[in-house]
Amino acid sequence: MLRSLLKRLFTLLYKVEVKGLENYKKAGDRVLIIVNHLSFLDAVLVALFLPEKPMFAVNSFIAERWYFKPFLALVKAFPLDPTNPMATKGIINEIKKDNKCVIFPEGRITVTGSLMKVYEGPGMIADKAGAQILPVRLDGAQYSPFSRIKGKVRTHLFPKITLTMLEPRTFDVPAEIKGRARRHAAGVKLYDLMSQMLFDSSDYDKTLFQSVLDQSHIHGRKHVIAEDAMRKPINYGQLITRSFILGEKIAQDTKASEYVGVMLPNMVSSIVAFFALQATGRVPAMLNFSTGAKNLISACNTAKIKTIYTSKQFVTTGKLTEVVEAVEKTGVKIIYLEDLAKTITILDKLKGLVTSRFAQVFYEAPNADSPAVILFTSGSEGTPKGVVLSHRNIQANRYQLASRVDFGPTDIVFNALPIFHSFGLTGGTLLPILSGIRTFFYPSPLHYRIVPELVYDTNATIMFGTDTFLSGYARFANAYDFYSIRYVFAGAEKLKEETRKLWAEKYGVRIFEGYGATETSPALSTNTPMHNKPGTVGRLLPGISYELEDMPGIEDGGKLVVCGQNVMKGYLLHDQPGVLVPPSDNKYDTGDIVSVDADGYITIKGRAKRFAKIAGEMVSLTAVETYLAKLWPENHHAVVNIPDAKKGEALVLVTDKHDAERSDISAYAKSQGISELSVPRTIKMVDKVPLLGTGKTDYVKVKELAEG
Repeated sequence: MLRSLLKRLFTLLYKVEVKGLENYKKAGDRVLIIVNHLSFLDAVLVALFLPEKPMFAVNSFIAERWYFKPFLALVKAFPLDPTNPMATKGIINEIKKDNKCVIFPEGRITVTGSLMKVYEGPGMIADKAGAQILPVRLDGAQYSPFSRIKGKVRTHLFPKITLTMLEPRTFDVPAEIKGRARRHAAGVKLYDLMSQMLFDSSDYDKTLFQSVLDQSHIHGRKHVIAEDAMRKPINYGQLITRSFILGEKIAQDTKASEYVGVMLPNMVSSIVAFFALQATGRVPAMLNFSTGAKNLISACNTAKIKTIYTSKQFVTTGKLTEVVEAVEKTGVKIIYLEDLAKTITILDKLKGLVTSRFAQVFYEAPNADSPAVILFTSGSEGTPKGVVLSHRNIQANRYQLASRVDFGPTDIVFNALPIFHSFGLTGGTLLPILSGIRTFFYPSPLHYRIVPELVYDTNATIMFGTDTFLSGYARFANAYDFYSIRYVFAGAEKLKEETRKLWAEKYGVRIFEGYGATETSPALSTNTPMHNKPGTVGRLLPGISYELEDMPGIEDGGKLVVCGQNVMKGYLLHDQPGVLVPPSDNKYDTGDIVSVDADGYITIKGRAKRFAKIAGEMVSLTAVETYLAKLWPENHHAVVNIPDAKKGEALVLVTDKHDAERSDISAYAKSQGISELSVPRTIKMVDKVPLLGTGKTDYVKVKELAEG
């Protein structure tokens, strides 16, 4: 009777919704129920809303407390003494008797709102008991006064709470793995299962703007979400209001579902323009202004862009006047935000304010599978392609990251990566804004002295960067500039060991290297605090499957092909303007040669296109650049291949080291056991190795230098 009364009370107060109840029956009798831990309400919620009276593994210290006695009456309690090594064996034996046992693998209530440390013990219990695992996700309880993030987020007395039961599953640890290694393997599999649970139960079938509205409801309209170098912070209420005001003006010059050009730096006004397009059903095409007029015009033709929104001040400061004039001559309409702002009346502002207050009524959300943004590939190996990402693609990728990385509303992201780049847009902009995390935007990642100072001044806790930028900051920063940083994520190019060591030794900060592609929204894998293996790009994120295609001449590894909800809708190609070319079977061929070890860590061997065939042997250009970076870590090196009459192809090194000698390279390669075939035949010294705006090496220009 007590259980029935409490269940009705909780249903009334918290509007508790249970999903996937049919999976409870599918699990059978011998079941380990694993639950994420959000609040002091969790155990009561699970006990009340599971169909049967479950057995709970309870710390014996807690079980003896009088105030837990009423709760223990609702369940079959199994007191567990964590200091007694035989206690785990007792649980295993109980489960083997065809019991269902509930365990919280994190062992403590989250203080970030995300998945934290997952203990190995529950994984070993499932392994030894031969039990089915039933993942149960709790959501909403973290916003109650009974959570440990109270004071960090806006709490509600009675937030809506959801329990989602996912498909039961098992994991098989190979029989040859024994002892501690087996315990560790079971723990990793349990962690993967829980992070997969978090991703599978995430609602990624919604638009980007709808997520902004949702976050405004969760954190409040006054929750500050973005700031830039002008030091005028913007909160959710202002972002939504300004998006509707500007969106009304944009709607007068564009059509619904039209691809609209955006050529703006990292500023608050750029974010407003982005979401103004989202609010009115337009698709922003983020233009890379660093590639010159030719590539910019090519991008406009590829996506059939008729209108570009930019800023007069930005065009003048960035010395882009000639570029804009060249684009304008092709018939593309250039609209300056400053001019648009002058046409906004008091009536427009009032209308925007009213609309924002009732946004859920006025906003007409398109299908989550519709295009959300167009990004353009870097063009480092040819003509840039338009990459069409849907709302579902981007939402899925941010939830994939959120299931592995414990960030929360108390974090502050510093983003100097350009928003025309997938890493800067999804990682540095959309992920934090759609998660209630404050973000500081800075317009240029190349200001190596200024960026560290601003990171210090803003108390930033999370940074994103490329090796080129991170090594630049490390050279000029004060030893205390990164005192507040929790995580630095590196991507877009290989992280040099020298950069990793410099950050660790000088600043006490670990850099977590990741990997992705514009076509995958972009993240595919990353190292994390829980699972980190330097020299690799981490493990694949939840919801991503892969296969390795055999490559002639490559023994250890293959070409990586991936599949998942984060894989793009398709390409816009230069020879088929405006035509969406979807990927085959929702798969994306990364073009990268990788190896995957027994623990799932990925090591990038190089691009398939960046292998040279010399005297019948396959030589990785990336591998050559890697050992050159160890030989001369203070300099920037790029290696390309050119035709050779005798050996098929030859290597050319383009470097900013003016005293580079081939004999020095040859001696170093020999000392490291590296084949002479991997020693560049020719060296070309330059003042600066060509770079793209994203920090990547511009191999098109490097090859021109090599062939010149």
